[in-house]
Amino acid sequence: MSRQAQAAVLFLIGTALLHAGLTNLYLRYVKAGLQPLLLLSGGVLIVAALATAWYEWRRARAEKAHAEAHAEPEGEGHGGHVHREPRISWLLLLPLFALILVAPPALGSYSAVRTGTAIQQPYGLSKLPDSNPLTIGLVDYATRAVYDHGHSLGTRQLKVTGFVALDKSGAPYLVRMALNCCAADAQPVKIALTGKIPPVLQPDTWLLVTGTYSAKQTKDPVNNRPIPYLQVTEAKPVPTPKDPYDESWNQ
Repeated sequence: MSRQAQAAVLFLIGTALLHAGLTNLYLRYVKAGLQPLLLLSGGVLIVAALATAWYEWRRARAEKAHAEAHAEPEGEGHGGHVHREPRISWLLLLPLFALILVAPPALGSYSAVRTGTAIQQPYGLSKLPDSNPLTIGLVDYATRAVYDHGHSLGTRQLKVTGFVALDKSGAPYLVRMALNCCAADAQPVKIALTGKIPPVLQPDTWLLVTGTYSAKQTKDPVNNRPIPYLQVTEAKPVPTPKDPYDESWNQ
């Protein structure tokens, strides 16, 4: 691939990174906290592409001037060979077009029921607001229910958002995929539901569940880790959130 073509590819990749970073598209690939680095990377690639194109333009002008100054009389020149770049190198653009045109869906119930819950024991728990009802992240609720035994939750009404997953027996879980860096390392954190559960639940449906802490727990059949319950008083469907992943487990 020629230098000009390399510059074009760098420019397109940089533009794609800026497009992803300035829209919600990047949230399908990396955590929200990496947006500044993504934008910086896109900017660096664009600057590198422009610098490469400028350098090649200057070099081409210098070579042309040199060739004209040392041109041989007509008929005395020696034939040369033009080396063509392999066209297969342009296949490098396919992942770029896939990034722009085909955004992958967020991981959902299929991955959740086949992967064990990734609940982690925290180093410490931050103080919760005194509001009632309290909106709380699913990972935060699961962590406090298992390792704090609900002491910081008390008897308050809690609002938790997640998507539905059903295990082999049909038991419903509310799930959020938690990630450390990017979607490739996303793992599910699950809470089981009891109480006023809707009679029909479809996997991957997003729900806003209102309920209270339950001391009841079960074991994940995949990795035998604890899954806490939530006593449901109300559950209603909601749109998929802008950021479908939960990062609270490593904050």
